[in-house]
Amino acid sequence: MIPGAVPLATWRSIYRGAPVTLDDSARPAIASSAAAVERILARHEPVYGINTGFGKLASVRIGDCDLAKLQRNLVLSHAAGVGEPSPTAVVRLMMALKLASLGQGASGVRPETVARLETMLADEIVPIIPSQGSVGASGDLAPLAHLAAAMIADGDLVLGPKEGLALLNGTQFSTAFALAGLFEAERLFQAALVTGALSTEAAKGSDTPFDPRIHALRRHQGQIETADALRSLMAGSEIRASHASNDARVQDPYCLRCQPQVMGACLDILRQAARTLETEANGVSDNPLIFPDTDEALSGGNFHAEPVAFAADMIALALCEIGSIAERRLAMLIDPALSGLPAFLTPHPGLNSGFMIAQVTAAALVSENKQRAYPASVDSIPTSANQEDHVSMAAHGARRLLPMAENLAHVLGIELLAAAQGCDFHAPLRSSAPLETVRNLLRSKVPTLDDDRYFAPDIIAAKALLPSVTVVASLPGVTGA
Repeated sequence: MIPGAVPLATWRSIYRGAPVTLDDSARPAIASSAAAVERILARHEPVYGINTGFGKLASVRIGDCDLAKLQRNLVLSHAAGVGEPSPTAVVRLMMALKLASLGQGASGVRPETVARLETMLADEIVPIIPSQGSVGASGDLAPLAHLAAAMIADGDLVLGPKEGLALLNGTQFSTAFALAGLFEAERLFQAALVTGALSTEAAKGSDTPFDPRIHALRRHQGQIETADALRSLMAGSEIRASHASNDARVQDPYCLRCQPQVMGACLDILRQAARTLETEANGVSDNPLIFPDTDEALSGGNFHAEPVAFAADMIALALCEIGSIAERRLAMLIDPALSGLPAFLTPHPGLNSGFMIAQVTAAALVSENKQRAYPASVDSIPTSANQEDHVSMAAHGARRLLPMAENLAHVLGIELLAAAQGCDFHAPLRSSAPLETVRNLLRSKVPTLDDDRYFAPDIIAAKALLPSVTVVASLPGVTGA
């Protein structure tokens, strides 16, 4: 990693398990920043975070003999998180984000402290980080304190002046969770294009609403690309050709016809969130910041995670809406009055219930995501005796994204099953080449539902296939190659 210039694709690779190394070009800036802290200390002037207390106690001057204890006490007292341990992949990403931030040479941290973090990553030493306890300003204090506590746990590393604060201050916990949510949302967005196209085929829907001329007039890039993808996914379909003329239906329901508008809007806000998070991931968000060229320590508010909170809210909205329209397609397919297919997609309705309760499950998950999609960024609560009187709630906003993505994945797994089942009723007509590849992939794991059977394993199997269905065509992305 070159600090300050890490692309989203690299962060995604780290989230998926790629090794983390800091480019050697960062070493001089790290050393220069640490040396500047020593020169600042030599002036014997009060400087926040270096020789003073913290937060509301910033006016308390700390003597030189207690500076190491000050940093250790800070770490131990702030390691006050609670709740379930954060996922290992997210903690690794958080550690890499902190490493990249420290590597920019604006935090006053010594090379040996940075080296400890590098070694932990290289040796796959991933601390247990409680998931609750951050309000997203003054940075993610409690979660990052648990990381810092693990770094000094063996006693070999004694934190120098400013180092405890540099490790605790910052938005890396919130940003890691938000990035994880973004990466999962990107994959699920692409899967939803495939399941949506397959549902359109199952319902014998029209591809006319995907005509590029319609979307060029509205000019939204996400909408244009989504329509192109849906049109390509359906190209060459025998099912589509079978009702291209003399179809009594004039228009499809919105869940089919408005896919470019809804999914395109989701794509646009996911890309906007991606730009924000890429900027945040390459920034420095602790406090105070060290400027070696003038030997200054400047106190500001880069720890305030409002940009991350906004990005997380955008991702939550996209996850919610992708699931919402997918569930409506599913509901349409099981209703014979709307789809023209057998009731609940079973050849023998009455004796069999088919997809009746699978749709109920999808509806329950979508409603759960609706409740979780309420913006976290509009909430705030004062902390630290009102010194920190406006906070971002970025950690809350970001932490909910993975459970929301898991809900959405189950919804899309159910839609995949239903859409394939619907297409089975159109035999011997076949869909397009890419969608037939998807159907064959599914049928290699899950047979057609002729009679009722234990349904839950089918959903699990279909959900597991979602990453594979996205490779059947070139689909719009969010975070780059």
